Amino acid sequence: MSADFLATLVKMALALGLLLNVVPVMVWVERRGSAFIQDRPGPNRLGPLGLFQALADAAKFVFKEDVTPTAADVPLYLAAPVLALLPALTTFSVVPFGPDLQVGSHLIHLVVADADAGVLLFLALASLGVYGVVMAGYASNNKFSLLGSIRASAQLISYELALTLSVVAVVIPVGSFRLADIVAYQRAHIWNFLPQFLGFMVFLVASFAETNRLPFDLPEAESELIAGFHTEYSAMRFATFFMAEYIAMTSLSALGVTLYFGGWSLPGVDLSGWTGAIVGLAVLVAKVAVCLGIYVWVRWSFPRFRYDQLMRLGWKVLLPIAIFNLILVAALTIAGKL
Repeated sequence: MSADFLATLVKMALALGLLLNVVPVMVWVERRGSAFIQDRPGPNRLGPLGLFQALADAAKFVFKEDVTPTAADVPLYLAAPVLALLPALTTFSVVPFGPDLQVGSHLIHLVVADADAGVLLFLALASLGVYGVVMAGYASNNKFSLLGSIRASAQLISYELALTLSVVAVVIPVGSFRLADIVAYQRAHIWNFLPQFLGFMVFLVASFAETNRLPFDLPEAESELIAGFHTEYSAMRFATFFMAEYIAMTSLSALGVTLYFGGWSLPGVDLSGWTGAIVGLAVLVAKVAVCLGIYVWVRWSFPRFRYDQLMRLGWKVLLPIAIFNLILVAALTIAGKL
């Protein structure tokens, strides 16, 4: 086994371990955070501060009866949760989580897949998640599930345009689609959050829509569609959709941190060697944790949009702002201001 192959396996195991452990942690944060905002106790029975509640929920999903609707399209019904989870897991593979590490004669890039077109690969993989949602709604043979999947596909297509344009604006001054180069550019200049604040706000709002989080959770609106596209799912299949949402939030937060907040780096701090690798990973995790906290705060602070308001915001507000931001960044880059 070559050293490079072994290093890749270690990086994959590290990334997978981080993503899978995000789910129980975020379940606890979501519940305790909502309780804090609403001035109530929240889960506080299992373990200190209710920390073991997520483990009890996981055990419940494992032992709960798994029901398949009689009229469902069984192959597609079974494949949908997996197809929703895989894009969420794979997108993180192009996000760098530390500086290059010299081990003997080998230079190890602390990113699972150091792709030259990392930004494009991330967006391409992330866009596949909608297929699992649409497949779930269609295969369930339930009108509420189908309506939820149709809403999800329209919503994701609408907001993906603004999201992609905001990301392209970041790439222009860097001149590279490689995420490690974007981090290096911010280390040499300034975090993109400041010169491209307009693009960051577009990215932030579109991220909520891309992950179907409140106030953009129209595909799962319980007051209208029961549970939307996953109405007919139970036990571990429902848990798979649950995991996919939180992991997608984490991956998209990691992309946003890398594009606008310097990724694993800190201003004026030289991170190198093993210490730099550990600190860089900790910095990235801390930044992503702040982003996930914002997801929770927004969910329990803002009401759900109506569907017409959601589509109007995407096409008539975010998309024009994203186009304006793209033209502005291109002009400033040509003029040498960025």
